[in-house]
Amino acid sequence: QVHLIESGGGLVQAGGSLRLSCTGTGRTFSPYTFSWFRQAPGKERELVAYIRWSVGYYTDSAKGRFTISRDNAMNTVYLQMNRLEPEDTAVYYCAARPSTILGDYARVGSYDYWGQGTQVTVSS
Repeated sequence: QVHLIESGGGLVQAGGSLRLSCTGTGRTFSPYTFSWFRQAPGKERELVAYIRWSVGYYTDSAKGRFTISRDNAMNTVYLQMNRLEPEDTAVYYCAARPSTILGDYARVGSYDYWGQGTQVTVSS
């Protein structure tokens, strides 16, 4: 069975940092695009960043503060989050789909695999 397993969430003060990890099991994910989404209470799930092959892309909320990277040998994708703000509080999810699929990275339904989510809480 294929699974994505997130870790690294937690409680941090504003201005602090966290590194989230997403490890895939059950298949090789090197030909997959990975994305990080987040969902705050009462809000829709939103794209934060994605990495296709080795190039990362960021939404405006993440630019300059977050860095997405991957280690294909470990089947793992990371999201380094710096200068965290209370507005970053959410459950963070990783998702994966084949890199041959282009565009519409923010569409939740376009992904084949999802992790269970990890809570990030930023206190002011």
